[in-house]
Amino acid sequence: MPALCRDCLTPFETGTRCPACRSPRVVSHPELFELSVAHMDCDAFYASVEKRDNPELRDKPVIIGGGKRGVVSTACYIARIKGVRSAMPMFQALKLCPEAVVIKPRMSAYVEVSRRIRAMMEEMTPAIEPLSLDEAFLDLTGTARLHGVPPAVMLARLVKRMEQELGVTGSIGLSHNKFLAKIASDLDKPRGFSVIGKGETEAFLRDKPVRIIWGVGAAGQMALETAGIRTIADLLRWDRKELGQRFGQMGDRLWHLARGLDNRRVSRDAPLKSISKETTFFEDTADRELLDGHLWRLAEQVSDRAKAKELAGGTVVLKLRRASFSLLTRRHGLREPTQMADRIYREARELLDHVKEPGPFRLIGVGISDLVPASRADLTGDLLDPEAARRAGAERATDAIRRRFGHDAIVKGRSLR
Repeated sequence: MPALCRDCLTPFETGTRCPACRSPRVVSHPELFELSVAHMDCDAFYASVEKRDNPELRDKPVIIGGGKRGVVSTACYIARIKGVRSAMPMFQALKLCPEAVVIKPRMSAYVEVSRRIRAMMEEMTPAIEPLSLDEAFLDLTGTARLHGVPPAVMLARLVKRMEQELGVTGSIGLSHNKFLAKIASDLDKPRGFSVIGKGETEAFLRDKPVRIIWGVGAAGQMALETAGIRTIADLLRWDRKELGQRFGQMGDRLWHLARGLDNRRVSRDAPLKSISKETTFFEDTADRELLDGHLWRLAEQVSDRAKAKELAGGTVVLKLRRASFSLLTRRHGLREPTQMADRIYREARELLDHVKEPGPFRLIGVGISDLVPASRADLTGDLLDPEAARRAGAERATDAIRRRFGHDAIVKGRSLR
C-alpha cells in the first residue's frame, strides 16, 4: 500500500514506520498518490499564533476572546480538552478552565500569517479557494509533472513548512472532491493528514450523522430528524424526487452529497458576495445589553476582514435566530459603502432597536453585502452625523497603532462587555 512519511517526506510501500527516518508519522492509503483535491485547515489558528509569539504560553490553556461578558473566538487544544468551545460565553469557559490565559484577538497578526501561508500555497498551484484566514481548498490536479512529486507529497511539505517557518500547524484532508476533502481534514486534528478515496466513499459515509454534511446546521438537522433522517444511510433510502419535494433545492443537494457526489470546482476567483460574522449563545438570551456587546465585537470582526480584503459594503445586515430556530433578518442600504467598524455597529444597532420581538435569541450575526472596492467607501461621511468623520479618523488612527503595536494596544470599552 502506498505510504508517505510526513516528517522526511519519503514515499514508500507499506509499513507503520518510515524506513528512512523511522518516524511513526506515516499516512498510507491505496489511492494516496492518485488524489488531488485537498482542504487545509490550520489548528486552533489564533491560539497557535499567540503561542508562537509568546513561548511562555506553550503549555498553558489559551482562550482567544473578549472580556467576561464576551465569548470565545477560539481556544487551544489544551483548553478544548477541558470542554472550552468556540462561541461559548467567556464566563462559562472560565468555569470549565479557570487557569486559562485569555487574550483578545490580534487580527493584524493573524492576517500576516495567513498571507504567508497563501504565498506557500501559490508555489504549489494557482487553484486555491480560501474559506477564511486559516483554511482553503486546493486542487493540485496536473501538478505532479511540474513538481516531480504527487499532490500528497506537496501537501505534506506545505504543513511541514508552515510549522518550521511560521510556527503554526495545520491538518490536511485529501480526497476526490471538496465535500470529502473538508470532512477528511477534521478526522485527525491537530497535525492530521487524512484520506478518503473513491473506492471507500459510500462505505465511509453510510453510518455518519447527517450533520457531517457541510451546511446542515441545527435547524436543518431538526428538520431532517422530523422526517426520520438521522444518518447518511437514512438519506440513501429516500428517492431523489421525494427529497426535492420535501426539502426543495436542499433536498437535491443532500441526495448528491449522501453519495459522495460533488462537482463543485476549486474556484480561485469565486466572487465574495458578503462578509459576515455570527455567534451562537451557550444559552438563549433576551438581554439587550449582552446583544449590544456582541454587536460591537462582530462589527469589529467584519470590519477587520473587509479592511484585510480591501472591500466595503453598501448594505448592513443583522441576523437573529429565535429559540424556535427560525431566522429573523433585517438589512439597511447605506448612502455610501463602508468598511468602518463604528458605522457597521451603529447601523446594526439601529436595526436591533427596531426589532420589537423580545426574544430570547440563540444566535446573533452582523454582516455587510453589496460589496465594492474600498476605494469607493467612506468618502463623504454622514451629513446627518457631524461626529461620524471624527470617529472614522479615530478608527483609522487606531488601526495604524494596532498594526504597529498589536491589537491590544487600544481596546474600546464597549468591547469589554
